[in-house]
Amino acid sequence: MFVQQNHSSVSEFILLGFSRDFQVNVILFNVFLFLYLSTLSGNGLIVTLIHLDSRLHTPMYFFLSVLSMLDMSYVTTTVPQMLVHLVCQKKTISYSGCVAQMCIFLVLGITEGWLFSVMAYDRYVAICHPLRYKVIMRPWLCGAMVAFCGLWGISCSLVYTVFTMRLPYCGPNEINHFFCEVPAVLKLACADTSLNDQVDFILGFILLLVPLSFILASYVCIFATILRIRSAQGRLKAFSTCASHITVVTMFCGPAMFMYMNPGANASPERDKKLALFYNVISAFLNPIIYSLRNKDVKRAFLKVTGWGGATK
Repeated sequence: MFVQQNHSSVSEFILLGFSRDFQVNVILFNVFLFLYLSTLSGNGLIVTLIHLDSRLHTPMYFFLSVLSMLDMSYVTTTVPQMLVHLVCQKKTISYSGCVAQMCIFLVLGITEGWLFSVMAYDRYVAICHPLRYKVIMRPWLCGAMVAFCGLWGISCSLVYTVFTMRLPYCGPNEINHFFCEVPAVLKLACADTSLNDQVDFILGFILLLVPLSFILASYVCIFATILRIRSAQGRLKAFSTCASHITVVTMFCGPAMFMYMNPGANASPERDKKLALFYNVISAFLNPIIYSLRNKDVKRAFLKVTGWGGATK
Protein backbone atom coordinates (compact mmCIF):
# COMPACT_ATOMS: atom_id res chain seq x y z
CA MET A 1 0.00 0.00 0.00
CA PHE A 2 1.00 3.65 -0.33
CA VAL A 3 1.14 4.13 3.46
CA GLN A 4 4.13 2.68 5.23
CA GLN A 5 3.40 0.79 8.39
CA ASN A 6 6.71 1.71 10.06
CA HIS A 7 5.24 5.11 10.97
CA SER A 8 3.18 3.38 13.64
CA SER A 9 3.72 0.88 16.42
CA VAL A 10 0.16 -0.46 16.00
CA SER A 11 -0.04 -3.52 13.73
CA GLU A 12 -3.80 -4.02 14.01
CA PHE A 13 -6.92 -2.26 15.24
CA ILE A 14 -9.91 -3.51 17.25
CA LEU A 15 -13.32 -2.43 15.94
CA LEU A 16 -15.66 -2.06 18.92
CA GLY A 17 -18.82 -2.03 16.81
CA PHE A 18 -22.20 -1.37 18.39
CA SER A 19 -22.43 -3.45 21.56
CA ARG A 20 -20.55 -5.87 23.80
CA ASP A 21 -23.76 -7.75 24.63
CA PHE A 22 -23.82 -11.04 22.67
CA GLN A 23 -27.63 -11.25 22.50
CA VAL A 24 -27.85 -7.69 21.15
CA ASN A 25 -25.18 -8.53 18.60
CA VAL A 26 -27.12 -11.60 17.42
CA ILE A 27 -30.19 -9.43 16.83
CA LEU A 28 -28.08 -6.84 15.01
CA PHE A 29 -26.48 -9.62 12.94
CA ASN A 30 -29.87 -10.77 11.66
CA VAL A 31 -31.04 -7.21 10.95
CA PHE A 32 -27.88 -6.23 9.07
CA LEU A 33 -27.74 -9.53 7.19
CA PHE A 34 -31.29 -8.90 5.96
CA LEU A 35 -30.41 -5.33 4.96
CA TYR A 36 -27.23 -6.45 3.19
CA LEU A 37 -28.86 -9.26 1.19
CA SER A 38 -31.83 -7.02 0.34
CA THR A 39 -29.45 -4.28 -0.83
CA LEU A 40 -27.57 -6.68 -3.09
CA SER A 41 -30.73 -8.22 -4.52
CA GLY A 42 -32.57 -4.91 -4.97
CA ASN A 43 -29.71 -3.05 -6.62
CA GLY A 44 -28.69 -6.15 -8.57
CA LEU A 45 -32.24 -6.43 -9.92
CA ILE A 46 -32.18 -2.81 -11.10
CA VAL A 47 -28.85 -3.33 -12.91
CA THR A 48 -30.20 -6.53 -14.52
CA LEU A 49 -33.46 -4.92 -15.66
CA ILE A 50 -31.65 -1.94 -17.17
CA HIS A 51 -29.28 -4.28 -19.02
CA LEU A 52 -32.03 -6.56 -20.35
CA ASP A 53 -34.70 -4.00 -21.33
CA SER A 54 -33.69 -1.90 -24.34
CA ARG A 55 -36.26 0.76 -23.41
CA LEU A 56 -34.15 1.51 -20.34
CA HIS A 57 -31.00 2.14 -22.39
CA THR A 58 -31.12 5.88 -21.76
CA PRO A 59 -28.74 8.22 -19.90
CA MET A 60 -30.99 8.42 -16.84
CA TYR A 61 -31.04 4.64 -16.39
CA PHE A 62 -27.36 4.33 -17.25
CA PHE A 63 -26.58 6.61 -14.30
CA LEU A 64 -29.05 4.69 -12.13
CA SER A 65 -27.30 1.40 -12.95
CA VAL A 66 -23.93 2.95 -12.02
CA LEU A 67 -25.47 4.17 -8.74
CA SER A 68 -26.76 0.67 -7.99
CA MET A 69 -23.34 -0.88 -8.65
CA LEU A 70 -21.71 1.71 -6.40
CA ASP A 71 -24.23 0.96 -3.64
CA MET A 72 -23.55 -2.79 -3.84
CA SER A 73 -19.80 -2.17 -3.64
CA TYR A 74 -20.23 0.45 -0.91
CA VAL A 75 -22.01 -1.86 1.53
CA THR A 76 -19.73 -4.80 0.67
CA THR A 77 -16.75 -2.72 1.83
CA THR A 78 -18.07 -2.58 5.40
CA VAL A 79 -21.02 -4.89 6.12
CA PRO A 80 -19.53 -8.41 5.66
CA GLN A 81 -16.73 -7.60 8.11
CA MET A 82 -19.25 -6.05 10.51
CA LEU A 83 -21.38 -9.23 10.37
CA VAL A 84 -18.36 -11.39 11.22
CA HIS A 85 -17.41 -9.14 14.14
CA LEU A 86 -20.95 -9.24 15.52
CA VAL A 87 -20.79 -13.00 16.15
CA CYS A 88 -17.07 -13.60 16.68
CA GLN A 89 -14.84 -12.95 19.67
CA LYS A 90 -12.02 -11.55 17.54
CA LYS A 91 -12.90 -8.09 16.21
CA THR A 92 -9.56 -7.05 14.77
CA ILE A 93 -8.50 -5.61 11.43
CA SER A 94 -4.89 -5.36 10.30
CA TYR A 95 -3.23 -1.99 9.80
CA SER A 96 -3.02 -2.52 6.02
CA GLY A 97 -6.60 -3.84 5.97
CA CYS A 98 -7.77 -0.69 7.74
CA VAL A 99 -5.95 1.48 5.19
CA ALA A 100 -7.47 -0.45 2.29
CA GLN A 101 -10.99 -0.34 3.73
CA MET A 102 -10.74 3.39 4.41
CA CYS A 103 -9.47 4.14 0.91
CA ILE A 104 -12.02 1.98 -0.95
CA PHE A 105 -14.89 3.30 1.17
CA LEU A 106 -13.88 6.90 0.36
CA VAL A 107 -13.45 6.18 -3.35
CA LEU A 108 -16.97 4.77 -3.60
CA GLY A 109 -18.56 7.42 -1.36
CA ILE A 110 -16.97 10.39 -3.12
CA THR A 111 -17.78 8.93 -6.53
CA GLU A 112 -21.41 8.45 -5.52
CA GLY A 113 -21.68 11.98 -4.15
CA TRP A 114 -20.51 13.49 -7.44
CA LEU A 115 -22.62 11.06 -9.46
CA PHE A 116 -25.69 12.64 -7.85
CA SER A 117 -24.72 16.00 -9.40
CA VAL A 118 -24.35 14.30 -12.81
CA MET A 119 -27.82 12.76 -12.40
CA ALA A 120 -29.22 16.20 -11.52
CA TYR A 121 -27.66 17.63 -14.70
CA ASP A 122 -29.28 14.82 -16.68
CA ARG A 123 -32.70 15.75 -15.28
CA TYR A 124 -32.01 19.44 -15.99
CA VAL A 125 -31.30 18.73 -19.67
CA ALA A 126 -34.28 16.35 -19.95
CA ILE A 127 -36.79 18.85 -18.51
CA CYS A 128 -35.35 22.23 -19.52
CA HIS A 129 -34.04 21.24 -22.97
CA PRO A 130 -36.10 18.18 -23.99
CA LEU A 131 -35.66 18.69 -27.75
CA ARG A 132 -31.87 18.74 -27.41
CA TYR A 133 -31.66 15.97 -24.82
CA LYS A 134 -30.38 13.22 -27.13
CA VAL A 135 -27.92 15.59 -28.77
CA ILE A 136 -26.46 16.80 -25.47
CA MET A 137 -26.54 13.57 -23.45
CA ARG A 138 -24.59 11.43 -25.89
CA PRO A 139 -23.16 8.09 -24.71
CA TRP A 140 -19.55 9.34 -24.77
CA LEU A 141 -20.45 12.31 -22.56
CA CYS A 142 -22.30 10.10 -20.08
CA GLY A 143 -19.31 7.76 -19.90
CA ALA A 144 -16.89 10.68 -19.54
CA MET A 145 -18.88 12.18 -16.64
CA VAL A 146 -18.97 8.84 -14.80
CA ALA A 147 -15.22 8.39 -15.42
CA PHE A 148 -14.58 11.89 -14.02
CA CYS A 149 -16.56 11.01 -10.87
CA GLY A 150 -14.49 7.85 -10.43
CA LEU A 151 -11.12 9.54 -11.00
CA TRP A 152 -12.09 12.41 -8.69
CA GLY A 153 -13.10 9.87 -6.04
CA ILE A 154 -9.77 8.05 -6.31
CA SER A 155 -7.73 11.27 -6.13
CA CYS A 156 -9.53 12.71 -3.11
CA SER A 157 -9.63 9.40 -1.24
CA LEU A 158 -5.85 9.15 -1.54
CA VAL A 159 -5.51 12.60 0.03
CA TYR A 160 -7.87 11.67 2.88
CA THR A 161 -6.17 8.34 3.51
CA VAL A 162 -2.58 9.57 3.32
CA PHE A 163 -3.26 12.51 5.64
CA THR A 164 -4.93 10.16 8.12
CA MET A 165 -2.50 7.25 8.11
CA ARG A 166 0.69 9.34 7.99
CA LEU A 167 0.12 10.09 11.68
CA PRO A 168 1.68 7.84 14.34
CA TYR A 169 -0.64 5.34 16.05
CA CYS A 170 1.07 4.06 19.19
CA GLY A 171 -1.95 2.84 21.15
CA PRO A 172 -4.61 2.33 22.31
CA ASN A 173 -5.80 0.55 19.16
CA GLU A 174 -9.57 0.33 19.81
CA ILE A 175 -11.64 2.10 17.14
CA ASN A 176 -15.09 3.01 18.45
CA HIS A 177 -16.78 2.27 15.14
CA PHE A 178 -17.86 -0.68 12.98
CA PHE A 179 -15.30 0.05 10.25
CA CYS A 180 -12.20 2.17 9.62
CA GLU A 181 -13.71 5.58 8.94
CA VAL A 182 -11.49 8.67 8.99
CA PRO A 183 -12.98 10.57 11.99
CA ALA A 184 -12.98 7.45 14.19
CA VAL A 185 -9.39 6.46 13.29
CA LEU A 186 -8.06 9.99 13.85
CA LYS A 187 -9.11 9.82 17.51
CA LEU A 188 -6.35 7.24 18.09
CA ALA A 189 -3.51 9.30 16.62
CA CYS A 190 -0.59 10.07 18.94
CA ALA A 191 -0.14 13.53 17.43
CA ASP A 192 -1.89 16.84 16.85
CA THR A 193 -4.76 16.34 14.37
CA SER A 194 -5.67 20.01 13.87
CA LEU A 195 -4.22 19.96 10.32
CA ASN A 196 -6.30 16.89 9.54
CA ASP A 197 -9.41 18.64 10.83
CA GLN A 198 -8.70 21.55 8.48
CA VAL A 199 -8.06 19.24 5.52
CA ASP A 200 -11.24 17.27 6.28
CA PHE A 201 -13.28 20.47 6.42
CA ILE A 202 -11.84 21.81 3.14
CA LEU A 203 -12.27 18.49 1.35
CA GLY A 204 -15.74 18.13 2.84
CA PHE A 205 -16.63 21.54 1.41
CA ILE A 206 -15.30 20.60 -2.05
CA LEU A 207 -16.70 17.06 -2.10
CA LEU A 208 -20.12 17.74 -0.58
CA LEU A 209 -21.12 21.40 -0.85
CA VAL A 210 -19.84 21.90 -4.41
CA PRO A 211 -21.87 19.02 -5.92
CA LEU A 212 -24.83 20.02 -3.73
CA SER A 213 -24.56 23.53 -5.21
CA PHE A 214 -24.66 22.02 -8.72
CA ILE A 215 -27.70 19.97 -7.73
CA LEU A 216 -29.45 22.99 -6.21
CA ALA A 217 -28.76 25.14 -9.30
CA SER A 218 -30.08 22.36 -11.55
CA TYR A 219 -33.29 22.04 -9.57
CA VAL A 220 -33.89 25.78 -9.41
CA CYS A 221 -33.91 25.76 -13.22
CA ILE A 222 -35.99 22.56 -13.29
CA PHE A 223 -38.67 23.90 -10.93
CA ALA A 224 -38.82 27.19 -12.86
CA THR A 225 -39.46 25.20 -16.03
CA ILE A 226 -42.03 22.93 -14.35
CA LEU A 227 -44.00 25.93 -13.09
CA ARG A 228 -44.30 27.20 -16.67
CA ILE A 229 -45.97 23.96 -17.77
CA ARG A 230 -49.69 24.69 -18.20
CA SER A 231 -50.96 21.14 -17.74
CA ALA A 232 -51.24 19.96 -14.13
CA GLN A 233 -50.62 16.40 -15.32
CA GLY A 234 -47.50 17.56 -17.18
CA ARG A 235 -46.18 19.32 -14.07
CA LEU A 236 -46.79 16.21 -11.96
CA LYS A 237 -45.04 13.96 -14.49
CA ALA A 238 -42.02 16.27 -14.68
CA PHE A 239 -41.76 16.56 -10.91
CA SER A 240 -42.12 12.79 -10.36
CA THR A 241 -38.96 12.17 -12.42
CA CYS A 242 -37.03 14.33 -9.92
CA ALA A 243 -38.62 13.37 -6.60
CA SER A 244 -36.73 10.07 -6.28
CA HIS A 245 -33.39 11.74 -6.95
CA ILE A 246 -34.02 14.52 -4.42
CA THR A 247 -34.94 11.96 -1.74
CA VAL A 248 -31.83 9.85 -2.34
CA VAL A 249 -29.50 12.87 -2.38
CA THR A 250 -30.92 14.10 0.93
CA MET A 251 -30.49 10.70 2.61
CA PHE A 252 -26.88 10.35 1.47
CA CYS A 253 -25.43 13.86 1.56
CA GLY A 254 -27.10 15.14 4.75
CA PRO A 255 -25.51 12.64 7.19
CA ALA A 256 -22.20 12.59 5.26
CA MET A 257 -21.91 16.38 5.39
CA PHE A 258 -22.63 16.41 9.13
CA MET A 259 -19.97 13.74 9.67
CA TYR A 260 -17.08 15.09 7.58
CA MET A 261 -17.54 18.83 8.09
CA ASN A 262 -17.83 18.64 11.87
CA PRO A 263 -14.63 19.36 13.84
CA GLY A 264 -13.08 16.26 15.43
CA ALA A 265 -13.33 17.65 18.95
CA ASN A 266 -17.13 17.95 18.65
CA ALA A 267 -17.63 14.46 17.24
CA SER A 268 -19.61 11.86 19.19
CA PRO A 269 -18.66 8.20 18.48
CA GLU A 270 -22.21 6.90 18.98
CA ARG A 271 -23.70 9.61 16.81
CA ASP A 272 -21.06 9.05 14.11
CA LYS A 273 -21.82 5.33 14.01
CA LYS A 274 -25.52 6.03 13.48
CA LEU A 275 -24.78 8.60 10.76
CA ALA A 276 -22.38 6.23 8.98
CA LEU A 277 -24.92 3.43 9.22
CA PHE A 278 -27.53 5.67 7.60
CA TYR A 279 -25.54 6.88 4.60
CA ASN A 280 -23.66 3.61 4.13
CA VAL A 281 -26.24 0.87 4.77
CA ILE A 282 -29.75 2.34 5.03
CA SER A 283 -29.37 4.64 2.01
CA ALA A 284 -28.10 1.80 -0.22
CA PHE A 285 -30.98 -0.41 0.99
CA LEU A 286 -33.66 2.22 0.26
CA ASN A 287 -32.35 3.45 -3.11
CA PRO A 288 -33.82 0.64 -5.26
CA ILE A 289 -37.11 0.87 -3.37
CA ILE A 290 -37.35 4.64 -3.90
CA TYR A 291 -36.45 4.44 -7.58
CA SER A 292 -38.73 1.51 -8.39
CA LEU A 293 -41.91 2.26 -6.44
CA ARG A 294 -42.70 5.46 -8.36
CA ASN A 295 -41.10 4.40 -11.65
CA LYS A 296 -43.43 2.91 -14.26
CA ASP A 297 -40.56 2.09 -16.64
CA VAL A 298 -38.80 -0.07 -14.04
CA LYS A 299 -42.08 -1.81 -13.11
CA ARG A 300 -42.82 -2.46 -16.78
CA ALA A 301 -39.32 -3.84 -17.33
CA PHE A 302 -39.72 -6.14 -14.33
CA LEU A 303 -43.03 -7.50 -15.64
CA LYS A 304 -41.52 -7.99 -19.09
CA VAL A 305 -38.40 -9.80 -17.87
CA THR A 306 -40.33 -12.07 -15.48
CA GLY A 307 -43.08 -12.74 -18.02
CA TRP A 308 -45.77 -11.60 -15.61
CA GLY A 309 -46.73 -8.71 -17.87
CA GLY A 310 -47.34 -10.81 -20.99
CA ALA A 311 -51.06 -10.12 -20.94
CA THR A 312 -50.56 -6.35 -20.71
CA LYS A 313 -48.23 -5.95 -23.71
